Amino acid sequence: MFGEIIPLLTKALGETVYMVALSMAVASIVGIPLGVLLHTTDKGQILENLPLNKIIGSIVNAVRSIPFVILMVAIIPLTRFLVGSSIGTTAAIVPLVIASIPFIGRQVETSLKEVPAGLVEAAQSMGATPAQIVTKVLLPEAMPSIVSQLTTVIIALVGESAMAGAIGGGGLGDLAIRYGYQRFRPEVMIATVVVLIVLVQLVQFCGNTLARHLDKR
Repeated sequence: MFGEIIPLLTKALGETVYMVALSMAVASIVGIPLGVLLHTTDKGQILENLPLNKIIGSIVNAVRSIPFVILMVAIIPLTRFLVGSSIGTTAAIVPLVIASIPFIGRQVETSLKEVPAGLVEAAQSMGATPAQIVTKVLLPEAMPSIVSQLTTVIIALVGESAMAGAIGGGGLGDLAIRYGYQRFRPEVMIATVVVLIVLVQLVQFCGNTLARHLDKR
């Protein structure tokens, strides 16, 4: 029995890691600058622009308010256009990325708000440009917090990837539904849950370790 389950679990775990890793990488490329923009254009910040901040913030909030299952279905035409299919692990990456970008943006914005205003003012008094303040002050000072926040996003992505798998996205969610629930094999579902728990614990441990390493205080 276990000899049959292990290959299935290995394949499903590989698909889940592939979905989460690629989704996180792509979403971070957009989400981190988005968070910087949300923070720096807010009231009293180095690039204050309240109309722009309100517009971007409204879009971010609107996307974040859409349940992931509804988002997956709503963007099926876009998914087909981008990857040529609406099912499979690669197709699942599209809604995962779209759902993660605003989440990362808000998390990064929150981390940047924790940076003491005095550090920014000191940099400004020495003639630093906004770009220099972002790259030399805000991001380095907020990096431990950003890593912790991104760890939370990765864990959320693990859960969302399992949800995507339940409707044809592959991975551990697909394994639990097709081989566990539909075939009345509770041992497969239990094994899948155990693997997910271990994966989440591993991600949290690595994230906490990296955040502590980056914290120079």
